[in-house]
Amino acid sequence: MAPVEISSEGTMTARTIPIRFTDDAGVTDIAESLSALKGDGRHLWLAGDETITIERTTLSPSGDGFVDHVSFSVADFLPLPEPPEPDGSQLEIDIEGIDRHGDYLWFVGSHARTRKRVKPHHATEQALARLARVSSNANRCLLGRIPVVDIDGAPTLVPSAPAPASPSGAKLTAAALGLSKRNRLTRALRDDEHLGLFLKIPSKDNGLDIEGLAVVGERIYLGLRGPVLRGWAVVLELRLTEGDGQDLVLAPLGDGNGNGDDGNGGPRYRKHFLDLDGLGVRDILAHGDDLLLLAGPTMDLDGPVRIYRWRGAAHARTSVVVTDEAIEPVLDLPVGVGDDHPEGIALLPGDPSSLLVVHDSPAPRRRWHRHEILADVVPLSHG
Repeated sequence: MAPVEISSEGTMTARTIPIRFTDDAGVTDIAESLSALKGDGRHLWLAGDETITIERTTLSPSGDGFVDHVSFSVADFLPLPEPPEPDGSQLEIDIEGIDRHGDYLWFVGSHARTRKRVKPHHATEQALARLARVSSNANRCLLGRIPVVDIDGAPTLVPSAPAPASPSGAKLTAAALGLSKRNRLTRALRDDEHLGLFLKIPSKDNGLDIEGLAVVGERIYLGLRGPVLRGWAVVLELRLTEGDGQDLVLAPLGDGNGNGDDGNGGPRYRKHFLDLDGLGVRDILAHGDDLLLLAGPTMDLDGPVRIYRWRGAAHARTSVVVTDEAIEPVLDLPVGVGDDHPEGIALLPGDPSSLLVVHDSPAPRRRWHRHEILADVVPLSHG
């Protein structure tokens, strides 16, 4: 099936819908840095890559926008690995993926190292110094979950809650992989034959960079923007279990013989290699037994950006190399010149036949109001 072109200059144009944020000092940062979103009934969860917060908005009664913004700080639910800065601020988590599954909202940081950006006003010596500086931030190395309960008709994040219908009185608790160094995903990957060499490379240089999260049953899928290996994109598959306190730990995925997620031995993660025409994964969305993959350049480039469908992804019980009919291009998305880079996708609340798309570096036309951003709505082909 050929991709469907969605372009402001073509025959079909994506309509837009506003997402309105509370009028406060942090609004601009939230609107300019949206990187992940998830529909939840008539509600929409969002996260940005420059904050430590998760946002919730609600589709208005008339369906003309998302309103009633509420912000939740991850630090209110989990102890962040990095200490606060001298001014009391927290280093960003760089949340790049969120998903609602059962009684939890899941989120993942990029796990990426960063290289300083060179700006036009920097002199040569200053530019060289910035390009040589690579930094790490443990807050970015979190893969966590926070309980969700219904309060006054809206899904609400809480530190803990009784597990529904649990005869033993079990509780839902906020927890994460990455709160302690020994439990970080990067430790498990450092000796990996495919990915280990990329852990010290910054994200925009084809280094490790997680930019998508989907939870299907007990399996967690993480899409990698980088590295892309000789044109092959990577999706990691994990299973997590309880550790000490609020720690989550990697659990075996099965016996390694294709007999399912029985937990009896087997690898602690799987790697799936996908032919996405040389693009990396920018977001993942579970869609039945399939995964929808938002794909774009690994490097800091404008495009192309495309949505693919990985058919039957949930049935894979071993690491797989995915080509041919298992990967279907669905949509080509418009990309700006120096702006408007599609960054996150979700099913549109109230209309599962459409996708909602938010953008990194949004174009000025999306900012009609300081406390508002326009997201695109595009039709989703079911193939």
